[in-house]
Amino acid sequence: MGETLNLPSIDISSPDRISTAKSIREACLDYGFFFLVNHGIEEEIFKRVFDESRNFFSLPLQEKMKVARNKEHRGYTPLYAETLDPSTQPKGDFKESFYIGPVEDATQHNNLNQWPLEGIVCSCQNHLYCNSRISMLHWLGNSRNVASWRATMESYYLRVLAVGKEILSLIALALNLEEGFFEKVGALHKPMAFVRLLHYPGELDVSDIGSYGSSAHSDYGMVTLLATDGVRGLQICREKENQPQVWEDVPHVNGAFIVNIGDMLERWTNCLFRSTLHRVMAIGQERYSVAFFLDPNSECMVECLESCCTETSPARFPPIRSGDYLQERLRITYS
Repeated sequence: MGETLNLPSIDISSPDRISTAKSIREACLDYGFFFLVNHGIEEEIFKRVFDESRNFFSLPLQEKMKVARNKEHRGYTPLYAETLDPSTQPKGDFKESFYIGPVEDATQHNNLNQWPLEGIVCSCQNHLYCNSRISMLHWLGNSRNVASWRATMESYYLRVLAVGKEILSLIALALNLEEGFFEKVGALHKPMAFVRLLHYPGELDVSDIGSYGSSAHSDYGMVTLLATDGVRGLQICREKENQPQVWEDVPHVNGAFIVNIGDMLERWTNCLFRSTLHRVMAIGQERYSVAFFLDPNSECMVECLESCCTETSPARFPPIRSGDYLQERLRITYS
């Protein structure tokens, strides 16, 4: 492992929004990462989400594959199905995951989501010998209704979405824009936001020793809010163009989100705010995390912000629809 990094900590509850925006600007310029504290999401909510995540990933593979990731990127992704850096991880990344897309519009986006074992209740008293679904032993525990899984994830999604929107209003201020800039350009009208449950197994095969749970990459969109279970493994590389690359460990801070900016925000800011390479080491210890990716409405045009270009520093990228940009990035990842 690398040297432990001392990331800045941003208190989002501070009434001094200008000072908070200034701190976010400094963090985005220097690291592309920061801790977010006092965000208002209670510890009990995190506990429920991590418990439900463990319940799902403990299911047999054949059960998880019944909700395999669909073309809309909702559902389960097995081990090795994703390769974020083919040059170092040709076999695929050593993780499994589950995607949940927008839930705030139940008549449209929500229909695309997949919900594991939704509505099934096991009524037998001995789950070990249950003939209907042997996997209920792993899933139900004390005969509870698995519908709570969906309710937990939907609640978490909406709570973190509100926090993410607040971060973007502060980022707008940090870029010398109006606080409601991203709202005005339509980025936050039905945004493309996803919860991704992640599980990094602890048992390594011989072929997995020295591999990565997530190989080196930068996130594709605007901002990511990551909750972790405290197990080490996350590293960042602040100077992604430099060789050799220097990797630093990101510590765990109880109750804090780890926030990082993505490639789309880098593009929007004309590389003023730089997305940061990061990876997760496979360390032979089981690890869970929950990522929340907040990206603009698919029709939103991403073009250089006026506050981020001058005559001597013109726009580096042509305008592009947010949805087109993200679809191409995902296509390459899962090709």
